[in-house]
Formats: sequence, structure tokens, C-alpha cells
Amino acid sequence: MSSLSAGPLLGLPLPDIWFAAVFLVLGTFLLLDGFDFGVGVLFALADDHDREQYLSAIGPFWDGNEVWLVVFGGLLFAVFPEVYAALFSRYYLLMFAILAGLGLRGLAPELYEQREDDQWRRFWSASFVVGSTVTPFLLGVFVVNWLVGAPAIVTLPGVVGGLAVLALCVVDAVAFLGLKLPADTDDATRYGPPALAAYLALAVALVAAMYVTEPGLRTALTSLPVLGLLALSVVLGAAYVVSIRRETYLAAFAAVAGLVFGLVALVAVVMYPVIDRASGLTVSETVVSTLPLNLVTLMMAVFLPLVLGYFVVLYNTFSGPIEAGETY
Repeated sequence: MSSLSAGPLLGLPLPDIWFAAVFLVLGTFLLLDGFDFGVGVLFALADDHDREQYLSAIGPFWDGNEVWLVVFGGLLFAVFPEVYAALFSRYYLLMFAILAGLGLRGLAPELYEQREDDQWRRFWSASFVVGSTVTPFLLGVFVVNWLVGAPAIVTLPGVVGGLAVLALCVVDAVAFLGLKLPADTDDATRYGPPALAAYLALAVALVAAMYVTEPGLRTALTSLPVLGLLALSVVLGAAYVVSIRRETYLAAFAAVAGLVFGLVALVAVVMYPVIDRASGLTVSETVVSTLPLNLVTLMMAVFLPLVLGYFVVLYNTFSGPIEAGETY
């Protein structure tokens, strides 16, 4: 045990590695649960037949996808507890609103299927749409507020960031539905290009809003990595549109993955080395001491492959389009 407190494992820069790992997990959650949220948004535009298909498409996955949000919160608590405490106390009401949205999103499809009554189904259908729309929007607000260190919940960059995340979830869902729906199902993919255009416009607007309202971030926002990530997003967006039109949905989903991790990387690049802009504390100042940091690293080296293995089995088991007539 004494050797674990003598210094970082293998001399690795663990605080920086864990900072990157926290955002990698956040990106994984946004990619995987993002298509669940987006499907919920598209639920509002579908008829009853297509709604059944949508629920069948996400049914095997959405419970598991939420695990990545728990992992994100758990890692933040385990490695950067001071940041965890500051964020969850500063945005207390926002956190509860996000949890309420997640709860509504999770409850609605379960109850939607319980009765054939039209009024019942309309109510829970609307609830599913509301929960799937509000939750990613508020998550975007939370992350951007964290990035700029906003003391208030409602900020201009936060609102723009929330809308950008919401649009990105629809882009994600269109690619996913292209992979999962039978060929004769409603063409949900027509919503992809306009949602992508909205996302790219909002991403640029987000950077512009932060440039105007946050003078302290101007150098980071005009840095080469940030400009490169924005340019990469345009390239990936073009690849997405081409893939959707050619109906090569796996390529479209890969482009979405690039967009998601590009957005999260942009947040991390602008934020680093400060991890809580409200207090000015840096990554190295808020990370736990050497012994618990090494123990967390060893634990994750054991458990993370198990979690990844579970997802490999899950997605392999339910790969391919859903069968005609398959229900949630």
C-alpha cells in the first residue's frame, strides 16, 4: 500500500489522463444515449406504426446507455470530488430538472405500451417527447455553464449549447434509425440534413456567444485546436449528408460519432487546465491525493473492460435492422 502512495502509477500523468477520461465518458454517453433522446424527439413527428418501430429500435439499448451518465458522475466524484461538490451544489435545481427529465423519458415508453386507449397513448407519447427534448437540452446547458463558470442557470451560451446538443441528438437518431429500421418504414432520415445544419449553425453560435460574453476564454476559443475542431465538424457534417443520401448509415453513424466527440473535445480543450472556472481551480489542484488516485486507476483497469465487454455483447446481440412487426 505504501508503494501506491509514493507516486503516480508507472509515473503516468494521472490527473491529466483522468481529465481526458471524464470527457471521453461524457462523449460516450452523448453518442449512445443521444440517439435515444433524438428518437424521442422524432417520436413527435411519427404515426402510431412508426412509433412502435422507433421503440423497438431503441428498446434493447437505452437502459444500458444511461450507465455512461452514472459512470461520468462516479468518475467526477471519485477523482475530482471538489469539482463534483461545486457543480452539484451550484446547479442543484438544474440537476434535479435533468433527473426529472430522465425519469419522464424512462417512464413514458413503458406506460405507453400498457394500454390501447388513444387518450392514454397521446399523454404518454407527449411525455416521452417532452422528456427526450428537455433532458439533452438541460445537459447542454449544464456542460456549457460548467465551461464558462456561470453562477446562474440561465445564460446565453448555456441556452445555445443546450439547443446545439438537442440538434446533435436528432442527427444521431437519424443515423441510428437508418441502421435499425426496415426499408419499408417511414423515412425518418429526411430529418437528418436539416438537423445537422441546425447543429453546425448552433455550434458556431456557441463559440461566438462565449467569445462575446467570456473575455477570459477568447484566446482559447481562437486557438488552433478549437478552429481545427470546428473545421473538422464541417467535414464530418458533409460526410454525414453524403452517407445519408447514399443510405450508408454505418458511415453516417461514424460521422456522428466524430461530431459528438469533436464537440466534447472542444469543451475540454477550452476548459483545460482549469476544471472549475467559477473558482479558478485547475485539474492538478482538485484531483484526489496519490493513494486514492492510484486505487481508482487500478479499479477502473479491472472494471472498465467488463463494462466495455457488456456493451460489445449487447450491440452484437441486437445488431442489424429490427424484424417487421417486432414490438417494444
